[in-house]
Amino acid sequence: MKKTLLLAYLALLFSLLLPAVRARVPLWDYLAAAGTGPEEETAPPEASASLPGPSAPPEPSSGPEDMPGTPSPVPAPLAGAPAAPERLLVLLEDGSAAEMDMQDYLTGVLAAEMPASFRPEALKAQAVAARTYAMYCAAGHKHGEADVCTDSACCQAWQSRERQQETWGGDYAAYAEKLRAAVDATAGRVLLYEGQPVFAAFHASSAGATEASGELWSPVPYLVSVESPETEADVPNFVSTLDCAALDFRDVLLSAYPEADFTGPEAEWIGPVTLDASGRVRTACLGGVDIPGARLRSLFSLRSTAFTLSYSEGRFLFTVTGSGHGVGMSQYGAQVMAANGADYTQILAHYYPGTTLA
Repeated sequence: MKKTLLLAYLALLFSLLLPAVRARVPLWDYLAAAGTGPEEETAPPEASASLPGPSAPPEPSSGPEDMPGTPSPVPAPLAGAPAAPERLLVLLEDGSAAEMDMQDYLTGVLAAEMPASFRPEALKAQAVAARTYAMYCAAGHKHGEADVCTDSACCQAWQSRERQQETWGGDYAAYAEKLRAAVDATAGRVLLYEGQPVFAAFHASSAGATEASGELWSPVPYLVSVESPETEADVPNFVSTLDCAALDFRDVLLSAYPEADFTGPEAEWIGPVTLDASGRVRTACLGGVDIPGARLRSLFSLRSTAFTLSYSEGRFLFTVTGSGHGVGMSQYGAQVMAANGADYTQILAHYYPGTTLA
């Protein structure tokens, strides 16, 4: 009996030791921790519905009212993830290049790209998006030896301290400290997809939903159409209009589409209009020619492609909602989400679904 009990005890001890031996960890550490390590924090897919600069379907996600107000944990480091550089070579508007500390550069980007009066969590989300976008540009060698430029039509806008002082006047010290706090609170954190920095596009405001990148550029899985909560009550000039005479309307279109036919009655110049999943104009048939909504936005300097077009008594009226290309993070949407209790990790997870915050 004693021999049988001894053999049973040894068998039990061996069964406990074997996983520890295989894992090469002390037995007591193995018993206490059960061999689990830190988990990677990934942005959950919350999207519905891919790449120029940020300033130019699954089911839709829930709105910010469903976002818990408790801040998310700081993301754990990812093995093999690219580290954000400490310094950047920035191409300035005058053609010269300046080496900048990453945190100083991002503070200048926030000053130029997002109102300093915005909530801290929205500013933090913008800081991560801007850092990620700078890394994306640098990895693609977009500007040769320089990593990124300050032209908002190409990369990201940027403001020097002198320009910030001119813009903010007596509020400079408080605003500069607020923006730097948002940058420092997210130091080194970037959005990754399959281990690489993402194209973290952003825009001013959306008309209920963001745009899928495939409607404008190449489709990518993390730039899809998601709901965006901002409304006319949240955004200055959320709805804008452009009114033009029929002859001006015709001449602008003929300059780009000489094959268009405007010989018929003016009221019949507007044909079928198709919308994409976000509600923006995909194409509009004008003068018998199907013209992309993005091209019309450019020709008439519209604030976005979320517009309607009507005709009355010799004049054409564009009614436009939102501002910007609509892809990626809506800045005013981020502001509303922050006001409703979302932290920056939740804002980023909402607008860049499927990415990893590392």
